[in-house]
Amino acid sequence: MLVRFITCLSLLVAVAIQKDGSLFGYAVHDYGSSQEQEEPSVRFEDEAIVVNTTSIASDIKGYAGSIPMEIRIIDGKISAITLLDNNETPSFVGRASEAVLPAWTGMALDDVEAATVDAVSGATMSSDAISATVRRGVAHAGTVIGERNMASAGGDDPEFDWSVRSVVALIVVLAGMSVPLFYRGKGYRYVQLVANVLVLGFWSGTFISYSLLVGYLANGMNVVRLVIPALLIVAAFVYPYFGKKSHYCNWLCPLGSLQELAGKTTGYKLHFSSRTAKYLDAFRTALWWVLMLVMCAGIWFDWMDYELFSAFLFRQAAWGVVAAALAFVCLSFVVYRPYCRYVCPTGCLLQITQNSDKK
Repeated sequence: MLVRFITCLSLLVAVAIQKDGSLFGYAVHDYGSSQEQEEPSVRFEDEAIVVNTTSIASDIKGYAGSIPMEIRIIDGKISAITLLDNNETPSFVGRASEAVLPAWTGMALDDVEAATVDAVSGATMSSDAISATVRRGVAHAGTVIGERNMASAGGDDPEFDWSVRSVVALIVVLAGMSVPLFYRGKGYRYVQLVANVLVLGFWSGTFISYSLLVGYLANGMNVVRLVIPALLIVAAFVYPYFGKKSHYCNWLCPLGSLQELAGKTTGYKLHFSSRTAKYLDAFRTALWWVLMLVMCAGIWFDWMDYELFSAFLFRQAAWGVVAAALAFVCLSFVVYRPYCRYVCPTGCLLQITQNSDKK
């Protein structure tokens, strides 16, 4: 088990260095200087946050293709939008940008999702593509900012956040870490699962994800301020050494809890043959290795922002992530925890590090 843990940790360290050029907050100089690095989708410049939509909105098409842009965000508002090179007809995209971009500029991020900006007559496709790209970019930035805040060391404030939300989340985590060690009554399990979904999922957005783990390795972690994620990491990576394998997945993960609760509402379940189940499990492992290898090679880090856990932050998450999460929850009515068992990269990481049997 220890060898597997060290191997996985080494891979995560390599990913953290490739992605952010740092380890535990210390810059790793000249790493990967001999290879071309992928343009980050979100970068932080002094007080500004700049979103590059080239990779995250490539599927949104205007008349002749996608319309990549840079969205500059300051103090929770869009301060400027700059169109990047694109294949749109200059006259179309010019008219569209002159009319549409000013409507988005100055808008608060919280208002973007519900905002309606009229398309320009004669350049409707370009106008709609610009607006859709702005929404996608802002949603992506919201997810990255939220997870970066969770992964950050807490700046100059090392204190725990004693808000009602944080205190309730801490109680739920402590209950999930301690009560099941001594008592596993069916009634209590329902209570814990519901609390995981409502408190850790929708209310506080507290969960383990690849983005958070890589962020902690790259930027360091203030354990006092981030005591709740720290406890989740203990449940995920330390408990297995004391015989409590998959404790985080089974007792604390909000997405796993939501799938299990959905499954408990129906009596019918699809039963896969042992051969099919073996292939599905092999698919998840293969997917995990592919994702790790491409990140170690310095490419395609953005997939971490699209793990389905971020769907709990539905006001900021990309619509595709929310739709995929809903699809897996619906599938959970007839298949036991389908995302956990057959897709989840984070769950696969935990399973590999503890050499556990399939959940």
